[in-house]
Amino acid sequence: MMIEIHSPEAEAIIRQRMSAGGFKDAEEVIIQALQALKSSPAAETHAAAPRRPAGRKSLAQLFADSPFKGLDIDFEREPDYGRDVTL
Repeated sequence: MMIEIHSPEAEAIIRQRMSAGGFKDAEEVIIQALQALKSSPAAETHAAAPRRPAGRKSLAQLFADSPFKGLDIDFEREPDYGRDVTL
């Protein structure tokens, strides 16, 4: 099997792991990563996570497509300094 890596970010991570030591080639880095993913509890919950229903947007898409985008609306609140209390 031949695996090609087209992402410069992924290639940089693999090279970084190899230069840090403990791995002689990219194959060992990938095997270690896959074994760690297989044994992590997060991998099991991620696999069982429900998918977004068709037609629903992610939160990032919702904000990106907002009709208020580019209107320069200031949503900041005035700071609350509390109230005077006499003791």
